[in-house]
Formats: sequence, structure tokens, C-alpha cells
Amino acid sequence: MATSIAANAWIDPRAEIDEDVEIGPFCTVGAGARIGRGSRLLNSVTLMGRVTLGRENLIYPNVVLGAEPQDLSYQGTDTCVDIGDGNTIREGVTINRASEKEDGVTRLGNHNFLMAGVHVAHDCHLGNHIVIANGSLLAGHVHVHDYASISGGCAIQHFVTIGSYSFLAALSRALHDVPPYMLVEGVAAKPRCINIVALKRNNFSSKSIDCLAVVNRLLYRSKVGLAHAREILRSKDQITPEVENLFSFIEIQAAGKHGRGREAIRKAA
Repeated sequence: MATSIAANAWIDPRAEIDEDVEIGPFCTVGAGARIGRGSRLLNSVTLMGRVTLGRENLIYPNVVLGAEPQDLSYQGTDTCVDIGDGNTIREGVTINRASEKEDGVTRLGNHNFLMAGVHVAHDCHLGNHIVIANGSLLAGHVHVHDYASISGGCAIQHFVTIGSYSFLAALSRALHDVPPYMLVEGVAAKPRCINIVALKRNNFSSKSIDCLAVVNRLLYRSKVGLAHAREILRSKDQITPEVENLFSFIEIQAAGKHGRGREAIRKAA
């Protein structure tokens, strides 16, 4: 179908609008915006600054993409927001553009679902197939890996990394990195068990699931330590690729500060 732009939308003539785009009533699209084929801005959506919106995205009312970072050190650099394809962004979501402190990009990948009232702060990098439920707040420089799930009302500290296939339970406060494949919960959030639902839904093998369960018992219940846990699993031929990925994540976390592997870049930033 042809591009459809409501008569009462405001589109800067310097914005780049692809074919088959729908822009509904009361939307505002600024000079730096690029909107890919098939994306739909239902109504009252605002794109500010340099925002790239890929293909087939569905943007609900009162979403603001690309506003300046809420960072007092920001000096007006031409940073950006880069959003991929096939995302659903519900009512009232805000995604701020980056500061000057990292690569200048706040990034959202493909096929993510951000529910109403979610805030994604400056310099966050989110991967693909992520679900973030209503009212959750991501502080600056947070990284979220593929297939992670964040429940409603969660607060995530600056520089935290959320691992793949992890689950952050509702109303949790993530002060530390969330390991992949784990369900974490609490204030502050701590690993409680493996995220068995996500692992089964995504067709992880029974052996991989069993081995991750052993890692959880060793590290987070018995607290034997990473090196000892690795020795135990190696002796039982239980070092799967998922276990190696989990161990690597924890090693990076341990090399950082305050339970956050990326915290080391704070001074440089």
C-alpha cells in the first residue's frame, strides 16, 4: 500500500520516509528521522533528533523516540537512536538518544516487545526478541542480550548487563549483572533458579538444561566458586556450550566492579 500521512501530522521535509509507512494523527517527525518500509506510527508519536526506525515496526500513542539523554554532562552532540525491524513499542515508551560517553548510539534490535511505560535511557544496547513489561526502567548504559525477559516494574542500574534467556521477575531491582539462562528476583535481585520456561520454549536440549541446573546448584546454592564448579562439571562431561557461555559471563562480571562487568568503563565514560 502507499505511504499514508495524516493531515494533522507534522513531518519535517528533511525526514526520510520509506514506502508503505503509516503516520497517524498528531505525530511529529523531526529532521533527523528515517522511517523504514511498513512501519506504523498510530498517533501522537514523536521522533526527535537522529532516529532510524527500521521496517515493519508498530509504534503506539505517546511514544517519544530520540529525545536528548537525561544526563547533565550532555553537551548537545549529534548522537542517535537506532531501532531495527519488527518491533512493537506500546503506549508511552521513551527511548533517549545516546550521550557522548560510548559509541553515540542507543540501540534496539529486531522483534522486541516493549510494553506501556517502559523507559530506555541513553547508551542502552538491546538485542533481539526481548520482552520488557509495563513500567520497567533501564538506566543509562544498560545492555540486554537476546531473548531476555524483564517483568513489570523493574528498575535496572546503570551499566548492568542482562544475559540471554534470563528472566527478571516483577518489581525486582537489578543492581548486578543478570546471568544468562537464570531467573532472578528480589531487591536486590539474585539468581533463584534456571529459567526453565524459556529454555524449553526455545528447544534447548535436555542435557543442556540439566547441566545448567547443576551449575545453578553449585554456584548459587552450594557456592563452591567458579573454578571448582568448572572442575566438577568437566569431570562429569557436563560442559555444554551453554555452560561455557554462562561461565564466561560470570568471569566478565567478576572482573568488573559492584557485580557489573561493564562498570569498569564508567571512569572512561
